[in-house]
Amino acid sequence: MGLLPHRYPFALVDRVVQYEPGKSATGIKNITINEPQFQGHFPERPLMPGVLIVEAMAQVGGLIVTQMPDLPKGLFVFAGIDGVRFRRPVVPGDQLIINCQLLSIKRQRFGKVKGEAKVDGKLVCSGELMFSLVD
Repeated sequence: MGLLPHRYPFALVDRVVQYEPGKSATGIKNITINEPQFQGHFPERPLMPGVLIVEAMAQVGGLIVTQMPDLPKGLFVFAGIDGVRFRRPVVPGDQLIINCQLLSIKRQRFGKVKGEAKVDGKLVCSGELMFSLVD
């Protein structure tokens, strides 16, 4: 809770299990049936929306950027996504293991990370995520 500004129902990282300042971060998201998105996506066959998987990856990637001591403090938000691919569905009972690697920082305002989300060691989503510092 002290590392990211997100709160329920949009806090999508349950635990940070690895962090290397300025380089990488790994987080866990436990998928449970009581999450609000499953009321409508889909009641008879609950699937985690892809956009929330990408958001969970962004939150782990955001840890790398927001915790770098040489960057200005402020709110880093999504600036873009590239090459995101979904490989298999994510359902209640799954545990997402999200790993992000810093690719670049530009002008101390823009960051780019490569993210991968896996369930049981199998890739479910990957792509590049860009962040921008909001004044």
